[in-house]
Amino acid sequence: MELRHLRYFVAVAEAGSLTVAAEQTLHTSQPSLSRQIRDLEDEVGTQLLTRGVRGIVLTPAGRTFLDHARSVLSQVEAAADAARRVAHPAKPCFSMGFLTGHEGTWMAEALRILRNELPSIDVMISSQYSSQLTNGLLQGKVDAAFLRREKGVPELAFRPLVKEPLVVVLPSDHRLAALKAISPRDLVGETFVGVSDLAPVVRAVIYNYLKRSGTNIRPTHEAAHVTMGISLIASTRGVGLLPAYAQNFLPPSVTSRPLKGDAPTVELVLGYKKSNQSPILKLLLSRLDELVARVSKKAR
Repeated sequence: MELRHLRYFVAVAEAGSLTVAAEQTLHTSQPSLSRQIRDLEDEVGTQLLTRGVRGIVLTPAGRTFLDHARSVLSQVEAAADAARRVAHPAKPCFSMGFLTGHEGTWMAEALRILRNELPSIDVMISSQYSSQLTNGLLQGKVDAAFLRREKGVPELAFRPLVKEPLVVVLPSDHRLAALKAISPRDLVGETFVGVSDLAPVVRAVIYNYLKRSGTNIRPTHEAAHVTMGISLIASTRGVGLLPAYAQNFLPPSVTSRPLKGDAPTVELVLGYKKSNQSPILKLLLSRLDELVARVSKKAR
């Protein structure tokens, strides 16, 4: 049984006439169409239609077969459409990932640059930890990500965006909030909210800084991301060191102060897979200086 047998049978059933189906729908000869229908009936093993006074009449078996034939043809057409959409998508798709908390700073301007140049593209957005974004880039699930500069991934390239200083985050009515700037030694003895190994880059910067400063501070709690850190600081009345962008999320009960002297910085980069040949990625990389300038201007 071939698909053409099903198409011929459906055409005859819908036209109610072998002659009409042959001449107007299938553009073949009536004797040839009759042979195809007989071949189909031989394959099925039963009579599917009869010739009546008013034309073709489906047998009970024919009416049942017609429903299934239509369903098969519909599924075949759907499969072909799906394959064509994959091979020739109506809109190019580009996936951007953001380190959780940075969407509000970078996403709007990045989308504006892309859609000004390519208004018909579809952009997919995700918000994850830096290590998860790295895996997404490696697996090809993410085209470009705003993340930390991860180590041990030679397949990826990183373009610098900004370097953010660490700041001290603490309750607004904390005794240290009276100071204009805070030194690491001021934090000794306080409930310290650290950063978990889910953010290894920030964690390393913080603890290397404390070690260089000669302070022995062990975290009482550890946060996986900025908003969790702020919540822990507010609820435990502790203190913590976080990248400066955390100041965008502080509630009235929590404030921040700069570190005395040269504060360590945490770098935010745009990461992508070196083998990714997406023209949308190339456009974004070519406009990266403009993107950084736009974000910096809004931050002032």
